[in-house]
Amino acid sequence: MKTGIHPNTQKARIQCGCGATYEVLSTRKQINVEICANCHPFYTGSRTMRIEAGSRIDRFKKKYGR
Repeated sequence: MKTGIHPNTQKARIQCGCGATYEVLSTRKQINVEICANCHPFYTGSRTMRIEAGSRIDRFKKKYGR
């Protein structure tokens, strides 16, 4: 690698809106984020999934009576 062309990395603290903090390497010292893996609904499982009443075929049969 060439010397002098890469930015300096340092330990950085990522702070989420929920209060979780992480230590990573970055070119910045402090990074603030709104959502992280601790509070994101996809990772926590708190997202309510829509359950369909039936399949496409069932809906077609109900609509057209076939």
